[in-house]
Amino acid sequence: MNWLEALVLGIVQGITEFLPVSSSGHLQIGAALFNTNTDGNMSFAIAVHAATVLSTVVVFWHVIVKLFAGLFKFKWNDETAYIVKIAVSMIPVAIVGIFFKDAIKTVFGSGLVIVGICLFVTAILLIFSYYFKPRTKNSISFRDSFIIGIAQAIAVLPGLSRSGSTIATGLLLGNKKEDVAQFSFLMVLVPVMGEALLDLIGGNFTGNVSISGTALIAGFLSAFVSGLFACKVMLNIVRRGKLVWFAVYCAIAAIAALALR
Repeated sequence: MNWLEALVLGIVQGITEFLPVSSSGHLQIGAALFNTNTDGNMSFAIAVHAATVLSTVVVFWHVIVKLFAGLFKFKWNDETAYIVKIAVSMIPVAIVGIFFKDAIKTVFGSGLVIVGICLFVTAILLIFSYYFKPRTKNSISFRDSFIIGIAQAIAVLPGLSRSGSTIATGLLLGNKKEDVAQFSFLMVLVPVMGEALLDLIGGNFTGNVSISGTALIAGFLSAFVSGLFACKVMLNIVRRGKLVWFAVYCAIAAIAALALR
């Protein structure tokens, strides 16, 4: 992978990480178009995911500071409860990461068929959440946090959008659009940073695919900048309730993935 390919794939990652269209699926489609391979070396995927985590931190900096300020008062308050809910949401993805990591890597190397199928599933989920109108709740409950966490764990499949799955699940549970969008973006911070740290400690930044430091930097920077843009755009889209249009896009992308298989 050269620096130009990394730059383009970084932009793809940054935009699709927040939009409900599956970043992992689009990375595989992009790799197929470039006739390159990212499966043998986890360094690029980890770098661009770390970049989008950083863009999330920048966008929600004031919220994160408020949460930690409340947490370090060392008493039960709204901020502490929110952080505990995020921790609860991470339980399913932690279980998947610990016990099914090898199986997930196998799925990621299984080609574009699974990507196409999962993109169709994402489209169906977005359509259902758009037309189903449950009674709105005042806040995300601990039960909702765990269920949304299950959606995030299932969304490790390439082509199944993480943001689309978690936001749609939260909406189907009756939560407010703004609350679900913020929770969806914040709940992924610890799992992605933890995965990157574990891979760094374990030496998984080396592999069979040759990628230069320049390409990694290009991918990281492009993912960060495009991620900043996409995160802000997605927040506005969720508030306006226009997710159904992404369902149409996911269906088209699914057809493209199956055509490229």
